[in-house]
Amino acid sequence: MSTALNDYTASYSALALPGQDLPWLQQLRADAYTQFASDGFPSPREEEWRYTNVSALEKKAFTPLLAAARAVDADFIKSYQLADAYSLVLVDGYFSAELSLLADLPDTVQILSMADALQTCPEQVAVYFGKAVTSNEHGFIAFNNAWFTDGVFVHIPALCVLDKPIQCLHIVTQDGGLATTRNLLVLAENAAAQWLETFVGADVGYLSAAVTEAFVGQNSELTVYKVQCESAKAYHFGGLYIQQARDARCTHHNFAFGGLLARSDIHTDLDQAAECELNGLYLGVKRQHLDNHTRINHLKPYGISRETYKGVLDGRARGVFQGRVIVAEDAQLTDSQMNNRNLLLSADAEADTKPQLEIYADDVKCGHGVTVGQLEEKSVFYLQSRGVDEETARNMLTFAFANEMVDKVNLPLLKTLLVQLVLQHFPQNSYVD
Repeated sequence: MSTALNDYTASYSALALPGQDLPWLQQLRADAYTQFASDGFPSPREEEWRYTNVSALEKKAFTPLLAAARAVDADFIKSYQLADAYSLVLVDGYFSAELSLLADLPDTVQILSMADALQTCPEQVAVYFGKAVTSNEHGFIAFNNAWFTDGVFVHIPALCVLDKPIQCLHIVTQDGGLATTRNLLVLAENAAAQWLETFVGADVGYLSAAVTEAFVGQNSELTVYKVQCESAKAYHFGGLYIQQARDARCTHHNFAFGGLLARSDIHTDLDQAAECELNGLYLGVKRQHLDNHTRINHLKPYGISRETYKGVLDGRARGVFQGRVIVAEDAQLTDSQMNNRNLLLSADAEADTKPQLEIYADDVKCGHGVTVGQLEEKSVFYLQSRGVDEETARNMLTFAFANEMVDKVNLPLLKTLLVQLVLQHFPQNSYVD
């Protein structure tokens, strides 16, 4: 076992983690701890991690932070906090009631820190915790199960349609810090909500590891946005694991801009006539490594899924897309389409893409497409012929390629923020090692 893994396991018993008086949670944590102590973080030997090597995390142990140690600049928070949203703020892995904004939240909607939920309604949490994803998935899930310090529990009752999105803002402030959070998001039947997770941090090195389990009830609709703009020195793992009931609809927009090494998992299980749409944009520069892993399980008939991911990579950045669609034997009349397009802005940039279709039913309509290439010179020449200089022409075409994914966002203030973040990646000639 590496020194870092030894450090994690040696100090584990001294951590004051929530839910220590709950036998079911203690057993879950103990099993996860045993698995992590044995296997550690995922390895490229595992097929679904073959393009992403996280061995750097085994050389240095990141330190779980105390709630009392947090201090965040108010202007920094406001720069990412949407004015037209209910706001939940997690600092260094802990929920902050003081920084969160929940005025006018309907009384029927439950929003608690995970630590409070495990004290006040543990039976309700137990119904869902670990049901959408288990420790056996991979090492990061085991690590999160064992080490999570806090998070949020959100329950939206039947027939409730929220008028504003819920933003969960994750902030890490400490160099060498570890922020490990666990969220549960539950929509009962005929409910509708928008959920936005934003990951940011100070310009230091740290590890952010967050897992969200979402349960979308029958005929309910969930729209999820993830904006990952962590520090350029940070490591990030973020997993969203969804269970969709019959006729449930889920749309996910994933934007990956930050982190030295970042991995995003989006997995969803579809019941009969459920629908999902997965959209993503990853922008990598310098030596960034951005990995996106999606899995859509069509379990019952009449399911529909659409997936579009686009990547722009410059410098020596590496982008990874692994999209997997599984159509079960019972999932007849499934309709699924997947598309991944990558734009390389330098000779040293790399895109690894692996679309997979596993079809066990015989009456389905499924397909996928992949492209990896550079800007079309004839398009650059066309703009130059209209009086645009070459650098500006390339930037315009690159922005247009990326902005297609931003245009899918229906929240005006979020779209404005995303445009600003995308524009920070231009002009492309500004990147130097």
